[in-house]
Amino acid sequence: MADKNDHNEDFLHKLRHSTAHVMAQAVLEMFPEGKIAIGPAIAEGFYYDFDLPRPLTPEDLQVIEQRMREIIAGNHPFVRRELSPAEARALYADQPYKLELIDGIVAGGVDEYGEKVEGEVILSTYRHDTFEDLCRGPHVDNTAQIPADAFKLLSIAGAYWRGDERRPMLQRIYGTVWPDKAALDDYLHKLAETERRDHRRLGRELDLFSTHEEAGAGLIYWHPHGARIRHEIETFWKEEHFKGGYDLVYSPHIGKADLWQTSGHLKFYREGMYAPLTIDEQEYYLKPMSCPFHILIYNSRRRSYRELPLRWAELGTVYRYERSGVLHGLLRVRGFTQDDAHLFCRPDQMPAEILRVLRFSLHILRAFGLQEFNVELSVRDPDHLEKYAGRDEDWRMAEAALVEALESEGLPYKRMEGEAVFYGPKIDIKVKDALGRSWQLSTIQFDFNLPERFDMTFVGEDGKEHRPYMIHRALLGSLERFFGVLIEHYAGAFPVWLAPVQARVIPIADRHLDYAYQVQRELEAAGLRVDVDSSGERMQAKIREAQLSKIPYMLVVGDREAKTGTVNLRLRTEETRGEMSLAEFIALAREAIVEKRPL
Repeated sequence: MADKNDHNEDFLHKLRHSTAHVMAQAVLEMFPEGKIAIGPAIAEGFYYDFDLPRPLTPEDLQVIEQRMREIIAGNHPFVRRELSPAEARALYADQPYKLELIDGIVAGGVDEYGEKVEGEVILSTYRHDTFEDLCRGPHVDNTAQIPADAFKLLSIAGAYWRGDERRPMLQRIYGTVWPDKAALDDYLHKLAETERRDHRRLGRELDLFSTHEEAGAGLIYWHPHGARIRHEIETFWKEEHFKGGYDLVYSPHIGKADLWQTSGHLKFYREGMYAPLTIDEQEYYLKPMSCPFHILIYNSRRRSYRELPLRWAELGTVYRYERSGVLHGLLRVRGFTQDDAHLFCRPDQMPAEILRVLRFSLHILRAFGLQEFNVELSVRDPDHLEKYAGRDEDWRMAEAALVEALESEGLPYKRMEGEAVFYGPKIDIKVKDALGRSWQLSTIQFDFNLPERFDMTFVGEDGKEHRPYMIHRALLGSLERFFGVLIEHYAGAFPVWLAPVQARVIPIADRHLDYAYQVQRELEAAGLRVDVDSSGERMQAKIREAQLSKIPYMLVVGDREAKTGTVNLRLRTEETRGEMSLAEFIALAREAIVEKRPL
């Protein structure tokens, strides 16, 4: 039995890896002719890929689980042994995926831990009971250390071998295991809550957006309710940028190949770009990002040191090729609108600009109800400074400015050495949602590369040309992904200021319809988004439908309300506020909107 107090990552990794092996044994006993691929431990669980004679069913998982418990009860030790490549090939002669792995390890000249070795490569396996797997390990000591009541097989999915859609499609079984049943129950509750908040399901139920394979995968169609929320996000975003000293710019959707050659995208980012379009015998590419266009605007005339800093922002739609297997609702798409901004400043202005943009980013995120952050500072690999563009003194100044900004805001951060891209250090802000999940949204990124490539300059106080500092800043990341995060954070129950319909008027009977429409007109004149349920359903059914639609306010009107010019207020939280005047309700709703708070 696992130690119930032992939740450390090393033990969990061994526990999950070992459970994956037990699962593989049970599957191969069910399908002796089956072929096995890989079965690693992953965050919060494990999986194993199989090539089987028929598709698995949910009922199969129950059978496999029962056999796993029997194997666990056998108290079989996990025994490691070393083999030469020839011995390993003989052992797995009827397992083509294992043979391919063996060939890859040998060809790479590395051991089972991925380290370079001299002479013959030695492989390792782990065996328990009748099952032996090519494996680096480590594992728990024996199967009895796997708690029989604290694991569960979760789902079946398709997975291409080696992630390549040109290779065979395998069946992947996902599972999870924890040190005790209480931890498993907590995790399963979290999974159920995650499913309840799934933005794809809520997108359909609340009629927010859709995707259409017949028109192209990874492209988002915003429905009226989703588009209304997007409008509110964009309007707030623009107004706050104007207040924050930014100017808005707009740029085209395509650019000539020469531009992307100069920027380096064709060399470093070609696989993420769509195939070129040929126009007037010139190749054009859909833009994967807006930065080269903003630089062209900067270079459209000479710039003086007196003009700087320049802060230019754009809600620019970009297109990036993603494999179909990784597309995921709003969170991983091929066409999206990035809330990009670029800052151009003098070196002496840079520390103040970094602090300003950090504070601005946090202000915007907090306005949407996102209050908890994990921050990462990506810097150079100190042992390989030659890999990075720009002067050493610029890197040191930039890193110091990022650190100073983070510390002045009291933001704990994790230093990520070697994680900086070659053209500059950066800050990544990851927000925590209502379930404690972390989402990468905001990035503040230095760029010492593009100013050189595009020969950007400004005329200094000394009359000479100098190179400006360039800072990329994506705040929400993209409107599509940010919308997906918001849907899941709020489980579709948006704050009043974002709700596509803020109030629904519910007449008790048809004779109250005229008054219901009068209420609607008065509330719309006050700036609220209101509709009327004119269906023939009973009042309770109308209330239930409004709650399912996650409308913040339900205004019930009948004979009494029509006579007194009032409404009877119910909240989507099922709280009843009772009868009030329209003026009282308008004041209540406006307060919630101005404060940008949930009910």
